[in-house]
Amino acid sequence: MTPDLHLSGVVLPDGEHRDLWVTGGRITHEPVAGAETVSRGGFLLPGLVDAHCHVGIGRGGHPVTDVEGLRAQALTERAAGVLALRDCGSPVDTRVLDGDPDLPRIIRAGRHLAAPRRYIPGLAIELEPADLVAEAVVQARRGDGWVKLVGDWIDRGVGDLAPEWPAEVLGDAIAAVHAAGARVTAHTFGSDALPGLIAAGIDCIEHGTGLTEELIGEMAARGTAVVPTLVNVANFPGFAAAGERRFPAYASTIRRLYANSGAVVRAAYEAGVPVFAGTDAGGGIDHGVIAAEVRALHGAGLPAEAALAAASWAAREWLGLPGIEEGAPADLVVYETDPRRDLDVLQRPQRLLLRGRVVG
Repeated sequence: MTPDLHLSGVVLPDGEHRDLWVTGGRITHEPVAGAETVSRGGFLLPGLVDAHCHVGIGRGGHPVTDVEGLRAQALTERAAGVLALRDCGSPVDTRVLDGDPDLPRIIRAGRHLAAPRRYIPGLAIELEPADLVAEAVVQARRGDGWVKLVGDWIDRGVGDLAPEWPAEVLGDAIAAVHAAGARVTAHTFGSDALPGLIAAGIDCIEHGTGLTEELIGEMAARGTAVVPTLVNVANFPGFAAAGERRFPAYASTIRRLYANSGAVVRAAYEAGVPVFAGTDAGGGIDHGVIAAEVRALHGAGLPAEAALAAASWAAREWLGLPGIEEGAPADLVVYETDPRRDLDVLQRPQRLLLRGRVVG
């Protein structure tokens, strides 16, 4: 049984000071007799979302197979105020976590789908183009409404980033996933894979550092989203240095993409492309750094409130999760001061409610 609770404060995004009650784990605006007051004053924000992370991938890209290791990753996200995770590909079946009331909600994309020897070893299901459509449908059924493609990666024969899939296969695969009731997203760093993905009707682009003005315009017209993962893009100079001796063209490309990354995000936002906050946590990025990603989006040119929305109410709406509203599950974060005016306060959640319970 969840307790009856009472909170008061400024509710975002509308900015009105209100009293809220929680009963049966859900929010109500009707007073609940005997409810315990757990927060008075402060700013109440719909639970944060990391829209691109990887529960089940550890340091060095190695799978995390023990339940306690998986829980630790999810709890680190929760401590940062992240109460919903969009898991953009994991080699591990993490549904063992679903019955744990202390952990954030996880929206999964199943396994990465990549061409043979064209992604991090051991993480993806590696496929020939002829097999992509069938496997994409399998992953649509296994996931929570998302399928993740690897759109480009280094091609050792070319010595640089290159697309992984023929355009006609992409169109068939994305159409099949849509028919199965799911959406499709794709990892891309470079530019060459993007025209085919966008024209095929993809729903989201991850990273998207190779986006051009023309492609941004097409994404805006289609409503295609982007999750820039700027805290990961900050590692591009290191990627370039590590690959420069064997693949100098790749190193040059990665440095150029890094130099333009902030301008790309700003141009996408200004064109009306939906932009959401994701960290790429798992592997080389620590979990629990959503505040750094929000600050990076703001630094790239998003207004502070838009950067905050990208990790809260806007991201929740995009993923089909409610905000702070009548009857919604009580997933919210309380901050002492207004995060719209001081994004640094995101590092210091004052109170967390998950499924109607105070946690942390």
